[in-house]
Amino acid sequence: MGRLKKEINTKQNPADYWNQRFSNEGKIWGHKPSSTAIYALDLFQKYHIKKIFIPGAGYGRNSKLFSNHNFDVVGMEISEIAYNIAKTYDNKTKFILGSILDIPLNEEFYDAIYCYNTLHLFLREDRIKFLRNCYIQLKPNGFIYFVVFSDKEQSFGKGKQIEENTYESKPGRPTHYFTEEDIIEHFKDYSIIETGIVEDQENHGESGFHTHTLRYIFAQKKQKIQC
Repeated sequence: MGRLKKEINTKQNPADYWNQRFSNEGKIWGHKPSSTAIYALDLFQKYHIKKIFIPGAGYGRNSKLFSNHNFDVVGMEISEIAYNIAKTYDNKTKFILGSILDIPLNEEFYDAIYCYNTLHLFLREDRIKFLRNCYIQLKPNGFIYFVVFSDKEQSFGKGKQIEENTYESKPGRPTHYFTEEDIIEHFKDYSIIETGIVEDQENHGESGFHTHTLRYIFAQKKQKIQC
């Protein structure tokens, strides 16, 4: 696998890719929140979480669920078009326009991070940077709930292979498919509370409903020992 090229067909800026999609398709996945957000909501209430960070917030369909249940929510989105939709669609959430790879942006810290179908859109080096930045933004003993594409997904193995279990599923967009071992390794800085497979249905508008087979992880931040 080491000989695989780490180049995709284009060097398209991710913001350009998502701006084009949201411009053409609007609220791509409909109005209802993901079933994983509904499950995360129950967990966050159980653990008395108050302040949530949502990287890759899109147009706010998941953040709105949390803000409507009186959580203090901050969402980050790379697409300016989605960001502008989100500010109107979910006016209780504070949205930040920018790249997840640029955080930490400020001195805000969070009780929990909910991240839906975003981490798998990065190559390994950027996935590690993404998770490092999220770790920094969490309060001591904070929680994460991440949802990613799994190796059980129908599109697994399709397209040009770029890294191990990573394919260019659409032109200019790499997708990494997580195995159970893979997701545990990525989140080694956390004490895992729960992992699993979930089927999540999305509304793709004119093309109808589509079911994704996803992995999720719910875990708590470990405190690193200072030497």
